[in-house]
Amino acid sequence: MTPREKLLAEAQKRILITDGAFGTEIQNWKLVEADYAGNRGLSHDQKGNNDILALTKPEVPASIHRAYFEAGADIAETNTFSANRISQADYGAEHLVREINLESAKMARAIADEFEAKDGRPRFVAGAIGPTNKTLSLSPDVNDPGYREIDFDYLKDVYREQIDALVEGGIDFVLIETVFDTLNAKAGIMAAIEAGHALGRDLPIMLSMTLTDLSGRNLSGHTVEAFWHAVRHARPVTIGLNCSFGAEQLRPHVKTLAEIADTLIMVYPNAGLPNELGAYDEEPATTAGLVGEWAEAGQVNILGGCCGSTPAHIKAIADGVRGLAPRKIVTPEVRTRLAGLEPMTMAA
Repeated sequence: MTPREKLLAEAQKRILITDGAFGTEIQNWKLVEADYAGNRGLSHDQKGNNDILALTKPEVPASIHRAYFEAGADIAETNTFSANRISQADYGAEHLVREINLESAKMARAIADEFEAKDGRPRFVAGAIGPTNKTLSLSPDVNDPGYREIDFDYLKDVYREQIDALVEGGIDFVLIETVFDTLNAKAGIMAAIEAGHALGRDLPIMLSMTLTDLSGRNLSGHTVEAFWHAVRHARPVTIGLNCSFGAEQLRPHVKTLAEIADTLIMVYPNAGLPNELGAYDEEPATTAGLVGEWAEAGQVNILGGCCGSTPAHIKAIADGVRGLAPRKIVTPEVRTRLAGLEPMTMAA
């Protein structure tokens, strides 16, 4: 079976679990500059460049992957959120983009395969693609609304470089996540489609939007409904939400997306809202209880955590939804028939 077929088959049986935060887990290691920089001889300070740890201190991301699998995760996201040419330019590490992604993917793949071999339960690897700090839809200059720092083709090439390396390293899915600009996501989608064509096979895409306000819009102004209709053509294997808010704030938007999308719903919220010091206080049992309400309502297929979540949060979520039925995918055509309406057809 292809990764898409394998995931869909598993998602029919149960609610699957993706992993949790990497950044906040890495912070717990109290790493210093030398840990990040290693012996790479880079001209810029590297502290905070979490992605480069695949090359300079691989035991850190490896231990985090293991902790999440031990907690019950079915899906590992590579530690590559900022492993692209634009983001790595801040660290003077653009030339390491391919190596970072390749090694991160190989690491996650090896650990996923190790856990699958132990118990026979399928494990998957999603190549994490972050949004970069550039936006195609909005000008960074308030005095020049038409100005853009980069264009669509440039961003597509940035994503393609990252995707090619992740695929070579063994990922199952391209995860375009924390989408604050729908046009940025479209550049990522185009890059993934072109990469799949070059390989001569299906390269499944996962998409995850992030909201910038409680009305349910991202930075480029799209609601969850508009976002879905803007990306549905890519046949994403999952669509969903992550980051920005905790589960409490995402509740109505998860319901909306679950009612309109004819693919798997994957949601991984923050562990609540940050406190005045920027830390996340929400206890694992609280997060698990909130996302468990979505599961009981039949609204989700895959659950996990974003900022502030820990292996303890993932374990609580996995334990909490065990035995609950996954959301059933209903196509628009079936939904129309269930409503007792005939679908519109073109006149002869």
